[in-house]
Amino acid sequence: MMSRNECMCEVAIDAPVEKVWSAIASPEFWLGEMAPDAFALREGARLVSGHGDDGRFPQIIEAVEPQRRVAYRWANWFAPEEPEEGTATRVEITLLPEGTTTRVRVVECGFDTLRLDAKAQQQAAVDNGVAWAAVLAALKKTVEQGDG
Repeated sequence: MMSRNECMCEVAIDAPVEKVWSAIASPEFWLGEMAPDAFALREGARLVSGHGDDGRFPQIIEAVEPQRRVAYRWANWFAPEEPEEGTATRVEITLLPEGTTTRVRVVECGFDTLRLDAKAQQQAAVDNGVAWAAVLAALKKTVEQGDG
């Protein structure tokens, strides 16, 4: 589903939940090019990812249920601002076991609350949906092929 308020993307990974969670809970998944100093995937943690010319992205972890889901807020359209009302969207990553595979679902919502006009809010949802598809494809490759 794609609207001005949210984007959703999912992928089935040929691996058990424990292996997929291990990849998602790793500093490499969260930090990009930033050093993993004092990395902690826990409720209330503040993480900062770095992505070359795209900038630095502060993230506030809101919920962690190991091997099930993680949720956070970030201000990726306003980087390097802190995630707060008017700048942040909320991302929830859910792991769903399906036999010997794991479905990873990402839902990002709140685009309609951003300090952007309606057209830019819609484009942000579309752009982030495309980006999440690429992130999940890379995660699938990492987990299934052991790359990374």
